[in-house]
Amino acid sequence: MTIRMPIPADERAEKLASLRLLLPRLEHVHADAGTLPFGIETVDAKLPGGGLALDGLHEISPRTIFDAACALAFLVSRLVLLQDRDRIWLVTSPRGLGGLGRLYGHGLRRLGLDPARLVLVHAGSEIEAAWALEEILHSGVAGAVAALTGGGFDVAMSRRLQLASASAPCPLFLLCPPLASPATVAVTRWRIGSAPGARDRFGLLSAWRWRVRLERSRNGQSGLWLMEYDHVAHRLDLAATLADPAFSDCSVQNTKVA
Repeated sequence: MTIRMPIPADERAEKLASLRLLLPRLEHVHADAGTLPFGIETVDAKLPGGGLALDGLHEISPRTIFDAACALAFLVSRLVLLQDRDRIWLVTSPRGLGGLGRLYGHGLRRLGLDPARLVLVHAGSEIEAAWALEEILHSGVAGAVAALTGGGFDVAMSRRLQLASASAPCPLFLLCPPLASPATVAVTRWRIGSAPGARDRFGLLSAWRWRVRLERSRNGQSGLWLMEYDHVAHRLDLAATLADPAFSDCSVQNTKVA
């Protein structure tokens, strides 16, 4: 026979208080935080929930070292759509920007991101960057969090960041170098490459174009598209040559842009 001793009242109250603090976190983890759709049917159909999960980790990498600026612009194009939720927090490490120099306020504004909505955190190392990301997510004060790091995080750290993103809930974007080890727990993984831009009738550049590859998503889908960025509407769309739904994803590789 097992005899259970009664728990003292003060200890019971302490345990109940700790459980009450835990409940909101569990509710956030299991609640549907929603998604951020691209507004492009063929792209959203590949994503779980029809868009980027607002409580998940998303990884973005350039196709080559020469495509780093394109990958950064793609990241900013997603942050633009989230800046009205709350402040955007951007964490950088010493090697995070590589050869891109420093972030330029006028350039961010041209992409649609208001620099006044941006909070920059300069970490002294990759370890400090990971710590800062986790603390920002736990604080609950961010509309979105992004990181420009010199290398990918290991599986253990990426899992911690994914859990922190889910409990916030707040989307986390990691912009990594082209050869960085992928974070296997990422909800989506994107590879961005440059493409010849669209020209107006005077031969001047009218829109930036990127080759956007969805390498991995939680539901196992992948895809490849040629996209261009509208600087007026601040949105991505399929390039005009691929706007016809008769084109398949595979045809992007064989499409030559003038």
